[in-house]
Amino acid sequence: MNNHNKLLRNGKTTFIFIFSFFCCSGSEEPVTHNGPELRCPDFPVIHSGEATYYYPEVAPGNCSFDSIPSDFMIGAMNAVDYAGSQICGACVEITGPKGSVVIKIIDQCPECPKGNIDLSPQAFSKIADTLSGRVPINWQIIPCDLSKPIEYNFKGDTNQWWMAVQIRNHRYPIYSIEYLTLQKKFKPLTRVDYNYFVEYGGIGLGPYIFRVTDIYGHLLVDSTVTLNDTLQFPGNKQFPLCNP
Repeated sequence: MNNHNKLLRNGKTTFIFIFSFFCCSGSEEPVTHNGPELRCPDFPVIHSGEATYYYPEVAPGNCSFDSIPSDFMIGAMNAVDYAGSQICGACVEITGPKGSVVIKIIDQCPECPKGNIDLSPQAFSKIADTLSGRVPINWQIIPCDLSKPIEYNFKGDTNQWWMAVQIRNHRYPIYSIEYLTLQKKFKPLTRVDYNYFVEYGGIGLGPYIFRVTDIYGHLLVDSTVTLNDTLQFPGNKQFPLCNP
């Protein structure tokens, strides 16, 4: 069992995905994505490491989600693979001595070595006897089984002068969030390790045009995102599958 101290802060390829659109504000200039060459893998990317288990606290962990899934199929990723919160919300299939389980990453395990995942006891029991305490595993990121669009979740103190936004209900891990400036250029928000994307100077009252990219280069653009009393706003689409 691993009792790590969770950070509960409020906090190559044959193609490149390129998306362009005409801004709804009247501009006729197309805006294109100039990001890195992200792609779906040709073969599953299998990681190896060890699994331990811990007892999650009431707070949902370093990824800043509102709650823990009711089935407790969750885990905390080691600091290297946590990648500054990029792995947050990912669905991960883990195979151990006893079998396999699919979990959602909701937290970081700062002291865990690369490749290791700290699981809830419920998830650990699917792959090994909890008396084992620590077992070898293989794991991979898989698409989350989702039918609804992504969701924008604004941090509670977001306003026109400071913005923090998080993507939820995403099929694959999030690579970046950008917003369209008055100059009709996309500008990336800054990722922070508690799983929000921040613009420290704010971007006004909105509505906002956001472009969201997953780790495989899929792009989603929402042009009427509004900051409202619920602090949540539904997107229009979900990321496509790498291998439909």
